[in-house]
Amino acid sequence: MLEPKARPRVDRDPARDSRDTVAVPTPTPADDEPPAEPVVAELARALPDRRVGLGGLLRRWALRVVPVVLLVAAGVVLWREFHHLSLSAVLASIDAWGHGRILAALVLSAFSFVLMGVVEWLGLRWAGAKLPWGPALAGSFLANAIAHSIGANLLVSGAVRARLYDRYGVSLTQVAATTLFGGVSFAVGLAALGGAGLLLSAPEQIAATAIPLALARAVGAALVAAAIGYIVLCAVLRGPLRAFGHSLTLPSAGDAMAQMVIGVVDNGVAAAIIWILLPPGAVHYSTFVGAYAAAAVAGLISTVPAGAGVFEGSISTLLPHADVAPLAAAFLGYRLSYYLLPLVIACAALAGDTLRQARQR
Repeated sequence: MLEPKARPRVDRDPARDSRDTVAVPTPTPADDEPPAEPVVAELARALPDRRVGLGGLLRRWALRVVPVVLLVAAGVVLWREFHHLSLSAVLASIDAWGHGRILAALVLSAFSFVLMGVVEWLGLRWAGAKLPWGPALAGSFLANAIAHSIGANLLVSGAVRARLYDRYGVSLTQVAATTLFGGVSFAVGLAALGGAGLLLSAPEQIAATAIPLALARAVGAALVAAAIGYIVLCAVLRGPLRAFGHSLTLPSAGDAMAQMVIGVVDNGVAAAIIWILLPPGAVHYSTFVGAYAAAAVAGLISTVPAGAGVFEGSISTLLPHADVAPLAAAFLGYRLSYYLLPLVIACAALAGDTLRQARQR
């Protein structure tokens, strides 16, 4: 098995190179120090056995997959935040989108999933699994479309990948490394984008939010510094990063830079889906991405599937001066184009793949 790219001075143990062996190189610990466990190995063990049928996996998550749960959860919070609105006002805001902005939201959503596919392909190559573009893009779409809506992104997307990539000889260790690579790309990109938005927005634009100017600048600087620090760490560190009894093999500086750049563009595109559905001039884009990044983090921390409700509530709190009717309509458009529609397509594609595989047995 080819393994995730390690630093030149890290030795590999050929005896551990078997298809399903968790083989992440780590430096030899000191005699008085317990060995650090690779993060990729931990994630690989957490993934379900790929021999388990897709039907069992879907049944396990059935109650969380149902799109109605996502819509109801988001609807409850939207009602709580915007209960004084009339349905006619929200519908009028939706009607004001026009065909152009609806098409733009769908195109942006599709482009975001293409960018995730590029990260997937890079992650697979870093993990030593050189799949063609087609299977990588398809696997990325199915894994991310389902995991975005269900929650528990790393485990759920990793489980879907394990099921799909098994036919291409990709081991669980490589699946775990690819999943972690994509997760880091999202996190670093979100930090860089949100930080840049808070740093570069004009004072009058920050004043349109509920974030004090000094706090916005400080948080923005910290986020940008964290993103840059990750790339520097990948460039200077030789061997896996070891901390708190765990170890993590970092990519090269070039791969880390690609993670950040694609992550920034991907998160920027996702934020633009909501922003483009707002009335022109409602809020400056650079200001909006700062609020979007904070809301995305709040949604992830909440562990609510897709951050439903928490995400919307956070943005509405951070943008108190935004017109509430268009904002509520934009949330619904975002959920439909970026979550519900991809989820329906992914579930239909997985069902079709399962039937095709069953006929071939």
